[in-house]
Amino acid sequence: MQLIPTGEPEKPRNQFPPVYVGDTLIPEDDIAREMQHHPADEVAEAWHEAARSLVIRELLLQQATKLALPEELDEEATLATVLEKELDVPEPSDADCERFYAANPSRFRSPTLMAVSHILLAAAPDDPQERVRQEDMGKQLLSSLLEGRAQFGALAKQYSACESRHQEGSLGQISKGQTVEEFERPVLTLREGLNPELIESRYGWHIVRVDQRIDGEQLPYEHVKPQIRQYLSESVTRRAFRQYLQVLAFEAGVEGVDLELPDSPLMQ
Repeated sequence: MQLIPTGEPEKPRNQFPPVYVGDTLIPEDDIAREMQHHPADEVAEAWHEAARSLVIRELLLQQATKLALPEELDEEATLATVLEKELDVPEPSDADCERFYAANPSRFRSPTLMAVSHILLAAAPDDPQERVRQEDMGKQLLSSLLEGRAQFGALAKQYSACESRHQEGSLGQISKGQTVEEFERPVLTLREGLNPELIESRYGWHIVRVDQRIDGEQLPYEHVKPQIRQYLSESVTRRAFRQYLQVLAFEAGVEGVDLELPDSPLMQ
């Protein structure tokens, strides 16, 4: 991944169009400095994110001038005051919360808990030959386990590249968010017992055994109601803010950058 350096930022001179909010030019040097806060795969993407962020600030600051806000406010306080005065965001009702709960039952379950053991056959992601070799080794070991010709703990001690080999491969209890995503995603779908397929991750290949599985349970509505209300309130606020920005941009006139965004960085 190409990251924007944190030192003297790269200046995208003569590569991108000038950016205006009305008659106000967003200086190229300001965009270059802002880019360090918007790392991206491509310089163009980082430039666009930085320019958009500065355009949003300029739109709000110009609106603050129209509202004649106190000049002694610092910039952050000024931006917050503009939004507080201008955004009309309705609070989600109890009926809204109940509908969301009914439509998204899987989002409101206690976490599934699992006791898992594994054997890691390590191979770097940039070493395809080693990954093929370790996959072949993993298939042989898995076959011996499935046929009852070997014990899981003994193979973990002999072959696993993970420190869990000292506990016969045991990772202890895990739940969502505790391991890398490419390992966690398939493991959390497994039932108890030895998984008949290898699982691949950035670290290599895993032979996995689920020693215990405790499925999560549906959480009662009253327990998650505050969480739902906050989520819906934030969602409505983001939508209102996007619409408000479009109105300001139309009135002021914005050139050189696209303001269409799922979420604005100022809403975070």
